[in-house]
Amino acid sequence: MLEMALRHDALTATPEGFELRLGLPWIRSMPLASVAGLRLAVAGVAVAPPELAVVLGARRVPADALQAEAGWWFIQDRLVLAAPRELPAGTHAVAVDFELMVPYLQARPGSPLVLPFHVESRLDAGRTAEPGTSRDVA
Repeated sequence: MLEMALRHDALTATPEGFELRLGLPWIRSMPLASVAGLRLAVAGVAVAPPELAVVLGARRVPADALQAEAGWWFIQDRLVLAAPRELPAGTHAVAVDFELMVPYLQARPGSPLVLPFHVESRLDAGRTAEPGTSRDVA
């Protein structure tokens, strides 16, 4: 599951900075509200809220505010992380960390299972997202 979370075309430069498209490393679609602790590092430099945002259609939501969102992260879709930092063309080490609360599984009675995820890859910032079956979470 983790190997498809960051595809080769996941990192794109934008006029405002850059975007990273993250695939859901889980077996089922999940509510956006189940995502917490979203952190990103590019070339070892941390990007965190409030600088780190999630693009949901025409809206930018602070990455630490997803728990208030009613939408879904469908398994075939990509969650778009955005930051107002300029990235030079070339290859960058990218790492994403977050927790996923699985509301239908319990860790212990009365407590949902919370899974920590860490995905990393070396990505080329000069690519553009390729058309395919996935779309951006809206």
